[in-house]
Amino acid sequence: MSISETDRALLRRAIALAATAREHGNHPFGALLADANGNILVEAKNTVITERDLTGHAETNLIRAGSRQLAPDVLAAATLYTSTEPCAMCAGAIYWSGVSRVIFGLSAARLTQLVDGTTEKTLSLTAERVLNSGGRHVTVIGPLLEDEALAVHLGFWKP
Repeated sequence: MSISETDRALLRRAIALAATAREHGNHPFGALLADANGNILVEAKNTVITERDLTGHAETNLIRAGSRQLAPDVLAAATLYTSTEPCAMCAGAIYWSGVSRVIFGLSAARLTQLVDGTTEKTLSLTAERVLNSGGRHVTVIGPLLEDEALAVHLGFWKP
């Protein structure tokens, strides 16, 4: 499935948010919501370490903020851009939010390869599998710009 230059720019912004999360001592994940015209509505970063909240993943933080700030119809029409494929928890939050389109950079499979041998664990469920297990369809596009998305993770995950 093809994406636009606006989609690429917004995905790169999510990757930049991941770099900022890492700079602040958190896991390198970032996400944002944008409307159909490419206007950024909400941005979020991973805050697992700084907020001492194991559920403080970028996408979950984003959905929490977005659901407080945006009407349900705005959420449903938005695209979620994320530096890395959402985990099962985040995919569940995205599903319940009503967001209908997700674009991600780094695949969960590549992330699993990075964290293998560390204390970090992942779930072997793709975002698409979780998001499309319910009663509505969510378009999932990715991995895209995977080398760029991978770069922010290099050297972060230690045994």
